[in-house]
This record gives sequence, C-alpha cells and structure tokens, in this order.
Amino acid sequence: MIKRKQDTVLKVTEPAQLMDFLIAKMGGMAKSSVKQLLGQRRVKVGAGIQTRHDFALKPGDIVTVSSGRGNSQLTHPKLKIVYEDDDLIVVNKQPGLLTVATTPGSKETTVMSILRAYVKKQNARANIYVVHRLDRETSGLLVFARSEELQHYMREYWRDLVTERTYIALAEGVLIPREGKITTWLTEDKRNAVVYSSPVDDGGDIAITNYKVLRSSADGQYSLVELHLETGRTNQIRVHLASKGCPVVGDRKYGHGNESSPIDRLCLHAKVLAFIHPVTEKTVRFESPVPKEFNRVLL
Repeated sequence: MIKRKQDTVLKVTEPAQLMDFLIAKMGGMAKSSVKQLLGQRRVKVGAGIQTRHDFALKPGDIVTVSSGRGNSQLTHPKLKIVYEDDDLIVVNKQPGLLTVATTPGSKETTVMSILRAYVKKQNARANIYVVHRLDRETSGLLVFARSEELQHYMREYWRDLVTERTYIALAEGVLIPREGKITTWLTEDKRNAVVYSSPVDDGGDIAITNYKVLRSSADGQYSLVELHLETGRTNQIRVHLASKGCPVVGDRKYGHGNESSPIDRLCLHAKVLAFIHPVTEKTVRFESPVPKEFNRVLL
C-alpha cells in the first residue's frame, strides 16, 4: 500500500513485528523512515499510539499511519503528494503547471517551486531535485529526489530503474490497428520547440510507443488510448499519435487544438509509474486515476 496524504489504514492478517509489517506494507519504506514515523507518534495500533518498533501484531489488528509530516503539509489545488520518504517525493500534478521553470530567475509557480517551499518548511537546508518532467498541460505522476546525488543516479539509470510507465490519452478518431507499436525517429527543433518524426532513420533519436485502444465513442470521433513507453523522448506520445492521424485531443502543437476539443486541456495523463527504489531496491508502484472528463467524452 502506498503512503498517501491521508491516513493509511492497514489490516493485519498474520503475526508480525510492527517494524517488519510497516516496511512490507508501505511501498518499500526504509527502516529509518519507519522509525521516524514511530518517533513522531504517527502510528496507531487499534486506538492507541504505538512507538515500539518490535511491538507484536496479531491477526485482526488495525494499524493506522497518520498523514501528518512534522508541522508541514502541502496544500495546493494543482499538486498532491502521493508518496514521500527520506529519499523521494512522488506527486500527482494537474494540467497547467510546469515541472520546472523554463528560464532562469522565472517567478512562475512550478512543481519544483511548490515542493522546494514545502521541504524547506520541514528543514531550511533541505532541497528538491527533478528526476523527469511532464509537459505543462499533461497531468499525472512525477518523481523528485531529495538529494542531488540521488537525482544524478536516477537520471543515469532511469531506463533500468523504471519497470512500468503508462499514459492514458484521449485521441481524435480511432487508431488502426487498435493495438500496436509505433516506431519512428524524432528530431527536436529547439528554435521553435517542435519535434519532427521520421518513419526511417534520419539521424534522429529512435522512439518507441506501444498503444492499445481501450474504448471509442459510438461515432468514432474519439478514443481512449493506453500507451506504454519504451523510450521517453520529448513530446513522444503527442508526436506519435499525430503521426497515426489521431492526435491527442486539445493538442495545439501537433493536433487541432481547442478548435475541435470538447475539453479545455491537452488530454494526456501519466497514469502509472513503477520503478525500483534506488535506496531500498524494492519496486514501488503508483497509479493516478484517469481524469473523469476523458471518459465523459466517450458517452
């Protein structure tokens, strides 16, 4: 079970010590993080607070982990923390929020600036480091490191660490075939911030996207598409769907923008992110619900 910004309630099914139980149930949390939870009196067994790591649990016990973290809590309408420990923070962002500032000295609110202010409330010397990014108008899951060393490690070994990365898009039309693999070579023109796709190797970076149409509207105007990335190039999904003649709904750069869109946003969502935790070496998996407006369009 993933630690979220609400009380986590866990039911004990077999005898175990409290420390071992929490490590097993809290998404690969480190021992130091469990000790911190206990020291902050954030763990209850039944109705009582429990601080002993070797407390003996029995089947039927209910363990509750409080969502509080020190005296600081993140409250922002476009950003929620879905997991945090001493090493990482995983967030779910809404569309319209940049991951990081695009120009030095920018005063624009970003995921980075929100999280930096959050961690500094806990510790004035703390900082936060971006591991990967989402486009401004893409919603969903992002992971940040709490140290520069961890950031460098995760960036260098990102492809080895990530075990699952799934997006959901609302696309125009219906992809033919309804399930398949898109492979092209992408070249980014940094002058106009556009990525060009070629079906043959033209010297660009190879990009591979696996897709599956989950549902389509009765008139065939829109489809809900699940996408699994084998590579993570800039604008990869948006360019690949456009190359199939089915651009992401609301895509102003590669599609028809809001001219034909029933939703005032880019309809792309980072739904699942699973990776090997670089410290605990256990796989952690996070899932963000598909935006309800995507499904409404198909009715």
